[in-house]
Amino acid sequence: MADGSAGPVATEDLLVPGETCWRIERADRFAVFVDAADYFAALKESVLRARRRVLFIGWDFDPRIQLDPRRNGTARADRLGRVLETAVRRNPELEIGVLHWDVGMLIALVRGLAPIVLLNRRTPDRLTFTVDQHHPIGGAHHQKIVVVDDCLAFAGGIDVTTDRWDTDEHRDGHPLRRRPGSGRRSGPWHDVTSVVSGNAARAIGDLARERWESATGDRLEPVEGLEVCWPDDVEPLLTDVDVAISRTRPEHGGTELVHEIELLWLAAIAAARRGLYVESQFFANRRIAEAVAQRLAEPEGPDVVVVNPESSASWLEEKAMDTARAKLLAMLEDADVHDRFRLYVPVTERRRPIYVHAKVLVVDDRLLRIGSANLNNRSMGLDTECDVSIETRPGARHDEVSAVVTGLRDRLLGEHLGVPPEEVARAVAAHDGRLVAAVESLRRPHGRSLVPYVPPELGPGDRVLAETELLDAERTPNRWHRVRRSFRPRLAGSGTRHR
Repeated sequence: MADGSAGPVATEDLLVPGETCWRIERADRFAVFVDAADYFAALKESVLRARRRVLFIGWDFDPRIQLDPRRNGTARADRLGRVLETAVRRNPELEIGVLHWDVGMLIALVRGLAPIVLLNRRTPDRLTFTVDQHHPIGGAHHQKIVVVDDCLAFAGGIDVTTDRWDTDEHRDGHPLRRRPGSGRRSGPWHDVTSVVSGNAARAIGDLARERWESATGDRLEPVEGLEVCWPDDVEPLLTDVDVAISRTRPEHGGTELVHEIELLWLAAIAAARRGLYVESQFFANRRIAEAVAQRLAEPEGPDVVVVNPESSASWLEEKAMDTARAKLLAMLEDADVHDRFRLYVPVTERRRPIYVHAKVLVVDDRLLRIGSANLNNRSMGLDTECDVSIETRPGARHDEVSAVVTGLRDRLLGEHLGVPPEEVARAVAAHDGRLVAAVESLRRPHGRSLVPYVPPELGPGDRVLAETELLDAERTPNRWHRVRRSFRPRLAGSGTRHR
């Protein structure tokens, strides 16, 4: 990792190994799952077809959830725990490991989950459930990774647990969106993850096995010789594309701090020309907000559109994150002299808030990032995180990759606004690439849409928490000024068109 004394990186690329990412590897295929319904179905198929090993590396995990409730069949056979048991029972060569954050396991026990339900007595050595205690005090293992045979890897924001299943319709009362055990209906939930194959999947497998070893002490060898394991029903967005892996790894137990994810955020903000589109569970990182404020003050700076949930999921998160968001929003509104910043909340047809858990960044037509890291301080330096990105570069495939980057942005905005992606693209083009004006032209006063976030009034105690960052302290050195010098907006005419 570059230190504070390092000079500017000599490249126009945003994805720089050792700086803003760990590794860049070629993916034979790359696809994105928007919302968990299709992801869970593909995951089920992949687990049942696995030949040697499946590794789940997660913040939370619930074996009681159904993976594909839209398909005919018994709910019992569709439960995650039963799917894992079936997979190892059918294939005597298969090993499955589940690594669960230890504090998350305590939460799981409170909700009535006993991990022993995972263990099949006939195959105890091939179905392993363990907890991850290898993190600083107050830190979390927050990666959401599943690796199948080291030739297929899922990585992004979707935990394989309760309350995540939903479709992109986000219906007010979907009959299949139910919590295991109680049967109570869950609320609408928006999330995003990715899947890769080939060398990129093997690299994520290296990361997963490294995490497994740090938590358990057991070293797993790579799975060799299995080349094709892509889910049948998943259409790749791109083939033969470079995928970057960026990490957060806290300083702990002799390991050095890695904050590639934070540096990629700062580089992306510094380099944006026309627009930044962000989806995040939180907006509580002062350093990122200050970098955005500097760009908003520029006469020709980028538009910034952020999609957040209306409120956090727990009282502690509300105190730690929502108070910080209110404070940072006030700062950004003061800096937004050119009217180029919006923070929105998506709502259902009946105007019920949709919970946003996705962690997505789109920069112009240049960069697509999907991961586990939130826009808060802990995701930049305290928790373990994994993000994956693709970048448009000058060359023969520029237009193809660029279309995927902007296409996903338009798909996500279309989902939230209740319009087809093509309508979003037309609106962006009609407003000369300005995202804020495009979104404002498509917002509706009724039904499915985006609504401006209205911050709550902060009491004295909330203001103290926001000012001191007591519950979410910064833990990384400030690299913004160096990054700002290094990653300037790519000039027009350099081979990249920005829409």
